[in-house]
Amino acid sequence: MRQTVLPSVFARTVRSNTYATLLLIGAALSACTRSSGGAGDSRIPPSGPPTDPAIPERVAAKFPNDWRLPAGQSATFAPQVMAVSNSMDASAAATEIMRAGGNAVDAAVALGFALAVTWPEAGNIGGGGYSVIRMADGRIATIDYREIAPLAATRNMYLDEHGKLTDKSVYGHLASGVPGAVAGLNALLERYGTMPLSRVMQPAIRLARDGFIVDSSLAGSIARAKSMVTRYQKSTPYFPNGEPVPTGTRLVQPDLARTLTAIAEQGTAAFYRGWVADSLVAEMQRGGGIITRADLAGYTPVWRTPIRTSFREYSLLSMPPSSSGGVTTAEALNILEQYPSLPAYGTTRWFHLVGSAYQRAFIDRNAKLADPAFVPVPLAQLTSKSYARQLQGTINDTRATPTQSLEPQMQALPREPEHTTHYSVVDAAGNAVATTTTLNNSWGSGVWVRGAGFMLNDEMDDFAAQPGKPNMFGLVQGEQNAIQPGKRMLSAMSPTIVLDRNNQVLLVVGAAGGPTIITGTSQVILNVIQHRMNLADAMRAPRIHHQALPDSLTFEAGGIAPAVLDSLRNMGHSMRQLRALVNVNAIMRVKGGWEGVPEPRRAGGAVGY
Repeated sequence: MRQTVLPSVFARTVRSNTYATLLLIGAALSACTRSSGGAGDSRIPPSGPPTDPAIPERVAAKFPNDWRLPAGQSATFAPQVMAVSNSMDASAAATEIMRAGGNAVDAAVALGFALAVTWPEAGNIGGGGYSVIRMADGRIATIDYREIAPLAATRNMYLDEHGKLTDKSVYGHLASGVPGAVAGLNALLERYGTMPLSRVMQPAIRLARDGFIVDSSLAGSIARAKSMVTRYQKSTPYFPNGEPVPTGTRLVQPDLARTLTAIAEQGTAAFYRGWVADSLVAEMQRGGGIITRADLAGYTPVWRTPIRTSFREYSLLSMPPSSSGGVTTAEALNILEQYPSLPAYGTTRWFHLVGSAYQRAFIDRNAKLADPAFVPVPLAQLTSKSYARQLQGTINDTRATPTQSLEPQMQALPREPEHTTHYSVVDAAGNAVATTTTLNNSWGSGVWVRGAGFMLNDEMDDFAAQPGKPNMFGLVQGEQNAIQPGKRMLSAMSPTIVLDRNNQVLLVVGAAGGPTIITGTSQVILNVIQHRMNLADAMRAPRIHHQALPDSLTFEAGGIAPAVLDSLRNMGHSMRQLRALVNVNAIMRVKGGWEGVPEPRRAGGAVGY
């Protein structure tokens, strides 16, 4: 993990990156906006810049002796702006734009396009995502640029002649939904940014054209993807002559640079109607895919009303469906809020109650959430405190409840990615953007678009390709998320902005990791609000996950003390151990400015000034 703060200000941790020196040339920061909003735009009282905020004192965290990420580490600090992502160079691109006068939205769009260059396993223009926006003047909004099923998609398209589920929803050309990232980022910029697309894309174009140095994390990811990517295209910039580029290589991507330049000059039309669209459709035809020019030309992002809920007097702004993140997070936290206080972090009862809340929220998530254009979604009930009280009443304090016995109780209402990446940006005025984008699986479908230079998603697997059967994340989803032409597949992405009691931005947070996105993001929020950890400890704390089915409580190796682990098993929990859970990137307001922490379990960078 690498963290950087520009040397012009206080630095707690400093390391170089490919072009951080360019960021030393500053311009006055501007926080003006291009538009006063519109559909999907809401307003809450403004807070102004984060000057001298009333920040509660933090409490030192204590983790199990065998846990590999010790407490008490420092975060990256900056007094004015901060950007955090899984790529140091992409975070630096965001800060470059803010130094040039852009606001947090300009910077977030710059970061998103830069990730398509520097984090190709998940950063993308061949996928989609979601953004939550909170402007300093009180406006809030969410934008859904999730992929959609092509018009030729059919309900049983991934079943073989015997009715068995194949792997074609995961690998190859047929796995891709219609990409939404380019349209979504441009729409976000047009409504809330201050700079033209041609300006904010310059860092990404430069990174693709001139290259950047491949670090050990990216080199490892490329090496692991060799068999999948070279199966469809033997030679790409990542695998020249079929072999993965090693650490220390300058990775130059001329085809991607040409695509990004076309988008910068011509806008979304270049991607959805121009030669880039022709390249994508030609790639589909080569490999048996079904995305057409009509699919691309018809794609439109959707502005949606943010989910606004609360926990312990703090406000959460998050994504509504087609993302399940906001609803499921709200439901789980609402259940936990029914307890006047939660047990100490790391105790048997803490793991039991938190896991039980997730279990119940995921039962509803898997049965009742889907694209609202196709399925009625009972948002008001699922996010209500009264419904949470009913669910809390089903939790036995001393015994785990089998999912099978819960499901009948929770069907009173009619049934209605592991490798993603999240980034967080704040500016000096207090504007904040939380964005999560994805190709779904690491390196998406494995398909690289020849001539245009980008990877395509495998988001079709996020549908219930065979309702009632698990997808690649083990999620068992119902008919409401079955494949239909033009439908958005249900997502777990959970970009979230948390406001404190004074209506100031406290946290900008989100994650990658399929369904663990929801539990990982909400646990960082719990750690900060409930347990008053500082951000570094909140990010390093051991995590758990429960998604109803499979009916197990997943935990990180060494993250639960042996005696606690024995107690949880005695309570009836089926315990499942993994090396690491979920990839979170977060920013937190502190006295005098901001702290940023990229995921300590992965690579990344926090950059600010």
